[in-house]
Amino acid sequence: MVSRLQTLLSWNRVQETLVHRNVWVRRSVALAICLAVGLPIGAILGLLGPLYGSAALIALAVGAAMLRNVLVGLVAVIGVICLLPFAALPVDIGFAPTLLDLALAAVFFVWVSQMASDKDYSFLALPPILPVMVFLGLAVVAFVAGLTHSALTANVVRHFGEIILSLLLFVLVTNVVRTREHLKLVVGVLIVAGALAALVGVVLYVLPETLQIRLLSALRVVRYPTGDVIRYIEDNPDLQRRATSTSVDPNVLGGLLIFIAALTGAQLLADRPILPRGWLAVAFLVTGLCMVLTYSRGAFGGMATALLLLGMLRYRRMLLIFLGVMALLLLLPAARPFIDRFVEGVQGQDLATQMRFGEYRDAIMLIGRYPWFGVGFAGTPDIDTYLGVSNVYLLIAEEMGLIGLVGFLVALGRFQALFLSAWRRRAVDADLEPILLGCCLAVAGGMAGGLFDHYFFNLNFPHAAALLWLVVGLGAVAMRLGEEGAAVEAVSVGEPVPAGLGLRSKRA
Repeated sequence: MVSRLQTLLSWNRVQETLVHRNVWVRRSVALAICLAVGLPIGAILGLLGPLYGSAALIALAVGAAMLRNVLVGLVAVIGVICLLPFAALPVDIGFAPTLLDLALAAVFFVWVSQMASDKDYSFLALPPILPVMVFLGLAVVAFVAGLTHSALTANVVRHFGEIILSLLLFVLVTNVVRTREHLKLVVGVLIVAGALAALVGVVLYVLPETLQIRLLSALRVVRYPTGDVIRYIEDNPDLQRRATSTSVDPNVLGGLLIFIAALTGAQLLADRPILPRGWLAVAFLVTGLCMVLTYSRGAFGGMATALLLLGMLRYRRMLLIFLGVMALLLLLPAARPFIDRFVEGVQGQDLATQMRFGEYRDAIMLIGRYPWFGVGFAGTPDIDTYLGVSNVYLLIAEEMGLIGLVGFLVALGRFQALFLSAWRRRAVDADLEPILLGCCLAVAGGMAGGLFDHYFFNLNFPHAAALLWLVVGLGAVAMRLGEEGAAVEAVSVGEPVPAGLGLRSKRA
C-alpha cells in the first residue's frame, strides 16, 4: 500500500511538471521522458536488429502485462496454442524453450504468486478435479517406472513437464476464470484465435506452392521446419495437398478445428452470442472449409460428432446446416477428392488406413505385454515393439497401461456426466447455455476424433493436450456459474433450491 502511494505521488509530480508554467521545465521533463523510453528501445533494436528487437519488445510488453494479470497470461496461452504451437526461442539451454513453455510457466507463476501473497484468496476445487488429479498421479507413476528401461533426456523431461502443466491447466482455468465476463472473454478469444488459424490455413492453401513454402519457411526464426513444409495425402506429391496452417501437421490442425467448430457453432445459433453473429458465421464457414482442406478424416468425424450432438440436444437448425454442408460436399466437383478419400478410409482401402490397422495390432501386442502401468513415455523395453499409435486411447494404454486409460476415461466421463446432469436440470441460463454446450460437445468431438489420432495426449503435441484440458476447465466454470446463478435466483424468489444446485463454498 505504501509503495503504491509513493508511486502515485511520484506520478503526480511528473504530471505537474509537464504542465508547469515555465516552458523550459516542461520541455526538459518531456525530453527526459523521451530519453528514458527511447534509449532502452533503441539499444534493444540496435543490439538485436529490427526483427529480433521488435520481437523482444513485444515479448517484454506481453510479459509485463502477464505479470500484472493472470487472465492476460491465459489469453497469451490460447494465442500460442492456436497460432504458434511449435514456436521456440532461438536459444539452446540443453533444449529450446518453446513459447508454450514460457507462456504456461509465466501464467502458473503469476497464479501461484497471487495465491501465496493474498491471504484472502479462495481456491476452487471444481469437479472433476479429483479424477483429473488421479490421472495426473498415474502419469507420474508411469513416467518414473518407464525410466527403468529408457534413458532420461532433456527433451523427454521437457515434453513430460508440458503434459503435466497441460493437465494442471484445468485447475488454473477453474480458479482464474471466476466471472461470466471472464468466461465470455476467454471463450471469445479462443474462437477468434482458432478462426484466425483456420483462415491462415485456407489462405496458404490457395497460394502457389512456392509462395506457401517461402511463407512457412519464414517461421524458421522461431525454429519451425523449413524447406519441405507442404504436406500431401500419404506424403505423396502426386496426391492432394493438405492444409496445415501453422500447426505443421494437418491432423493436429484438424484436432484444433474440432473445438473451434463446436464453440463457434453453438454461439452462431445462440439467442445472445458473445460475438457479432455475422463474424461468427464467417468464422464457422472458414473453419469448416479449412477442416475439409486438411483431409483429416478422423478430425472431420470428430467435428461431425460434435455438431450432430449440438443439433440433437439444442439447436435443430444445426442439423439442417450439417445436411446442407454434406450435400455441397457430395455435389461440388472440387470436393470429390475429399469424399473419395473418406470412402477409402471407411472401406480400409488406402495406405494410411492399412498402416493404422498395423499400428493397432502392434499397440495391442505391446499392451498385452505390459497391461497395468504401461512402458512409460520414453521408449519400450523390447526391441520388437515401438511407442506410438494413431489412437489416443491405445497410446495412453501403451504409456500408462490399462489403469492409466481407465483414469483418463473416468476424468472425461465424469465431466460429461456432470454436463448431462446440469443439462437435464436446466442449470444454466441463456447466456451460459451456448458456452456450456460448445465446451462439452467440443470435448465429445475430441474424444471421437481420438479414436483415429493421438494428439490429445502425445508428448510431441503438448498444445493439443493443453487445449483439451483448457476447454474442460471452461466447461466446468460454465457449470459452476450456472448453478450459482440458479441457486441465487431460487433464493431471491423464496423458492427452495433445486436438488443438485446451490452455492459452492468459496474455500476448498
